[in-house]
Amino acid sequence: MESQTVKKKRGRKPKVRDYYEGAAGGKRGGGAGEGDGGGMRERAKSGQQQPVDDSYSRWKNVVPVIYDWLANHNLVWPSLSCRWGPQFEHGNHKNRQRLYLSEQTDGTVPNTLVIANCEIVKPRVAAAEYISAFNEEARSPFVKKHKTILHPGEVNRIRELPQSNRIVATHTDCPEVFIWDIEAQPNRHAVLGAAVSRPDLILTGHQDNAEFALAMCPAEPFVLSGGKDKSVVLWSIQDHISTLATDSETTKPPGSGGSIIKSNSNPSEGNDKPADSPSIGPRGIFHGHEDTVEDVQFCPSSAQEFCSVGDDSCLILWDARVGFSPVVKVEKAHNADLHCVDWNPHDQNLILTGSADNSVCMFDRRNLTSGGVGSPIHKFEDHKAAVLCVQWCPDKSSVFGSSAEDGLLNIWDHQLVGKKKEGGPRTPTSASGLFFKHAGHRDKVVDFHWNASDPWTVVSVSDDCDVSGGGGTLQIWRMSDMIYRDEDAVLAELRNFKSHVAECPSWQ
Repeated sequence: MESQTVKKKRGRKPKVRDYYEGAAGGKRGGGAGEGDGGGMRERAKSGQQQPVDDSYSRWKNVVPVIYDWLANHNLVWPSLSCRWGPQFEHGNHKNRQRLYLSEQTDGTVPNTLVIANCEIVKPRVAAAEYISAFNEEARSPFVKKHKTILHPGEVNRIRELPQSNRIVATHTDCPEVFIWDIEAQPNRHAVLGAAVSRPDLILTGHQDNAEFALAMCPAEPFVLSGGKDKSVVLWSIQDHISTLATDSETTKPPGSGGSIIKSNSNPSEGNDKPADSPSIGPRGIFHGHEDTVEDVQFCPSSAQEFCSVGDDSCLILWDARVGFSPVVKVEKAHNADLHCVDWNPHDQNLILTGSADNSVCMFDRRNLTSGGVGSPIHKFEDHKAAVLCVQWCPDKSSVFGSSAEDGLLNIWDHQLVGKKKEGGPRTPTSASGLFFKHAGHRDKVVDFHWNASDPWTVVSVSDDCDVSGGGGTLQIWRMSDMIYRDEDAVLAELRNFKSHVAECPSWQ
């Protein structure tokens, strides 16, 4: 499949001139930087904008009813990835937490990896009037930029290392994976001609560009990647460790404790050649896909077991202990390219896949065989365009989210599949298992991330180039707990509230 086709379907904006080409006289990895971004700039200048869909207006009207909290943050540049970092401050009404975000520019300034400080309002604190009072073109006061890293190339994917609160990995349009110590990296200013930041470590092993498939292991400091060379590559950061992080490091504020990777000799100077950074090779290269590998994921309890999906419509399960060939290969997991995969941290038999066929499939690995035979437990269908991201909810084992190019982020509960609502049958228009739709984005939702430190809180980002001529939208939101809590408990609370209102003295 041609790279341009992959990028278009994955929600990528038209390629802009790579910053290396404009500022450093060359570019790494090849294949990056087609196009000059002129169309985006022209749309931005002319103010061309598609009319806002009626569904968005209807959604905005019900925001105070269905959300406990929502913050809308307008982005100057498109972003393809957003991730929560560590929580570092607890308050009476708000917590503060790191947020990682990418910025993809048009070449007039460098592409960046942004580390922001985010204030998260605690449950049942925000007033309904405030929740609904946001301006789509404004920047939220709850999101403040803390540090900027000038990234060598566009940031397509960000992943954080669970064993350290200061290490993240990034994918760009090149074969290498970049590792960053975000606390040791200096704050940089994104101005034309500035030298890009120097990665703290580079992972080599791909023979072609690796753009999207990236994962960090919950069990050990291992990194997994997939790319256009049809391979899955495994590294261990332990191969470059100088000082191991202690178990207590993850509970310390960001910036405290030592790094688990060797620091650059002079990181503050920047460097036009990230290849000068230290690098390590892989522990294993796994072959079995017949087209680009689009996403990878570790088994939550193992550094040796993982899975991958790709443009060959395959879901593959691997085990590094038994070799470099697939353990299980489901050759037709969907009827189109697969874009994303996630492994349930609560029930390690369940795996989600999202596809260009607009659906999400849930597989039970116990039902899969080495001959590639296996059918999904259920196929979740509601999206009207390609699914770009799926993720299990950390707060309830049966709940997961899916985002797509149709601008929706759907929340599902597979335990609700086939169940009828009390008082009558399920309406024909509601998809089985679907219980919440986040419709706050006006264009393709390219990434989202559940917050493991703040239950039921989600960050999501959309690439709004087709709507506004440039930029994107970052939203941080939490649905009302009356939507997902036990129905009997919610009804009991409402009855108590009704009694309380009845007992209040009249203000007339």
